[in-house]
Amino acid sequence: MDMELRNKKKKFGLKRMVNSFKYSFDGLAYAAKKEQSIILMFICLILALILGFLLQITLLEWFFILIAIGLVLGTELINTSIEATIDLLSPKFHPLAKVAKDTASAAVFVYSLIAFIIGCLVFIPNIIELIERVY
Repeated sequence: MDMELRNKKKKFGLKRMVNSFKYSFDGLAYAAKKEQSIILMFICLILALILGFLLQITLLEWFFILIAIGLVLGTELINTSIEATIDLLSPKFHPLAKVAKDTASAAVFVYSLIAFIIGCLVFIPNIIELIERVY
């Protein structure tokens, strides 16, 4: 696509903004239907929200939980787009395609591990406090 055509498509307007949201939701819906890990992440998201409300975590704790969830989900969506692009460009096995897919997946793993640690740091002390209050 040449620059002039691209600039023509990039004009501001309400319709373009509405379409941008629609495309975002389409991408989220695709990932939710086709990516097993997104389903697992949504389950973790719901559990974290329920646990946060039940334990009445602080605003700062909510901040860390929501940032962690957002980073993991966002990274997984980027990983999904990288995998789809590589499948389009390199339908046959190629070692560099494998490297790209594996490293994108590794990024999700790193964020997931950090999110798990953040969850433990937030929820475990609150659970211990709740147990101490009950007993």
